[in-house]
Amino acid sequence: VPKRRVDESGAVGESNNIALAGLNHKMGQRGTTNCLLNFGESGETIGYLIGAPHRGLEYMFQMMNEARIGVGHAATMSALAGYRHSADYARTRTQGRRAGQKDPSAPPVPIVEHADIRRMLLAQKAAVEGAQALCLYAAQLVDRQEIATDAAEAEWLGTLLGLLTPVVKSWPSEHCLEANKWAMQILGGYGYTRDYPLERLYRDNRLNHIHEGTFGIQGIDLVGRKLGGDKGDALRRFVAQMRETAATAAQHPALANDAARLAGALDQLGVTVDALLACTDPARRLANATVFLDAFGHVVIGWLWLWQAQAASAALGNNPAADDRLFLEGKILTCRYFMAHELPLAIARLALCATLETTSLDAPAALFSL
Repeated sequence: VPKRRVDESGAVGESNNIALAGLNHKMGQRGTTNCLLNFGESGETIGYLIGAPHRGLEYMFQMMNEARIGVGHAATMSALAGYRHSADYARTRTQGRRAGQKDPSAPPVPIVEHADIRRMLLAQKAAVEGAQALCLYAAQLVDRQEIATDAAEAEWLGTLLGLLTPVVKSWPSEHCLEANKWAMQILGGYGYTRDYPLERLYRDNRLNHIHEGTFGIQGIDLVGRKLGGDKGDALRRFVAQMRETAATAAQHPALANDAARLAGALDQLGVTVDALLACTDPARRLANATVFLDAFGHVVIGWLWLWQAQAASAALGNNPAADDRLFLEGKILTCRYFMAHELPLAIARLALCATLETTSLDAPAALFSL
């Protein structure tokens, strides 16, 4: 629908009767103008068909699915900026003394020395680097599908990308926003002020949870279209791929416990998928869709963390330089954090979904008018 009409020769003609109704004054992302448009109020507005008739939704999803990967990556980068800034602040801001230090004359220590600060930094690192691995894996699937010479392989890569796209969009936009929250927390009251960029990063990142399909829409897509479309075949094949990683990682003594945790989460994922597919009531299935999406995303991120830790463990055997060793050991430690602190949440949520819980359905709409 162009601003001005275009004739058959391509020449720009008269106005197409589109009017600017006003700007949206947004919470964040203020560097990108967003507006309201009125169509056809002062005369006829003409739209032109692009592509074949009756294929608009298909074309839209071709654009939308790539945009969803972009949104996930944007959320990741906002959280990465927050993580790096809060980590620098924690290393340079001095406050308090180490636990057990009673000497009032002892100098204060950088706040990174306090365990709870390191917990918040680990939470950010786990979310940011896990989400980054997810986005890069999805981008790799796009590239591999483009160059695949085997038709069956290309079809599988496209199917796997379709299965993961709701996760790529939703998991970073949910949990990297949470990472921005922890970044603000580390700065304390300063994090809430405009003297530092954390509050802006939080505001900017909040939109990623909404546009190109909200969290709830991604859940409906995953449970309604992806799981329902092939009765869970693609997900089961992907689970087998994740189990291979867990089996290989289990051979490393330092990763055996993490591999067992992932295997347990995959067991619960299988039980929950079977329960969702066995449910004949679509409303009841979809009432649990968003919770399932979030839990499934946690399992995928856990797999990616175990994969990274496995690669890091192998690289440590090559006697790396000190900085490289710290980087690699950080991957293994952050994997351990995610498996201990985050993955159990996914198991609990998957178990809840398996019951086809109905509280949201049972709550009458009139309840929210009180």
